[in-house]
Amino acid sequence: MQIDNVFKNNENWIKEKLAISPDFFDELGKGQNPELLYIGCSDSRVTAEDLMGMGPGEVFVHRNIANMVISIDLNAMSVVNYAVDHLNVNHIVVCGHYGCGGVKAAMQSADLGILNPWLRNIRDVYRIHKDELKDIKDENEKYDRLVELNVQEQCVNLIKTAAVQKAYRDRNLKVYGWVFDIHTGKLIDLKIDFEGILHNIMEIYHLD
Repeated sequence: MQIDNVFKNNENWIKEKLAISPDFFDELGKGQNPELLYIGCSDSRVTAEDLMGMGPGEVFVHRNIANMVISIDLNAMSVVNYAVDHLNVNHIVVCGHYGCGGVKAAMQSADLGILNPWLRNIRDVYRIHKDELKDIKDENEKYDRLVELNVQEQCVNLIKTAAVQKAYRDRNLKVYGWVFDIHTGKLIDLKIDFEGILHNIMEIYHLD
């Protein structure tokens, strides 16, 4: 890839947008009002706006390795709080994807240096669900299931935060767990039963 091509592509993109709407950038400069926060993986094959068919200004995006929501990650927590408290989003999506390199790396016992503390959070997901996962004999199926379970646990981590709990009460904010099937291009709603998962333990995490 030649970096100069990026700027040529940018010029073409500007022309395309102005051809559709001469006021496109004037409107863009007025501010953002997205209703959706998307938390996804940094994988270069998974582009948030494209796969949802959304454009600039329609979705607030945070991406990291394996779409993690970790309570001591200042970056992720700042994004969540800004999106919920200041942008007033009504929907938060955690979207994983099949073929996730971060999840696959966490399934291995290799020492990956600086990645170790990050991937340990995925290994904790494996530990929590080890009884289900150990019964899956096919390694590819196990890998896909861990991708799904990781999405589930990151959604639960979101629900534990004060900002999300308050928005649940005040404006009925919704959290969703999705997976992007990189082999077909389809988005899959995991339809996670958060009430069923949390009903016995929410009193531990409940914040007034």
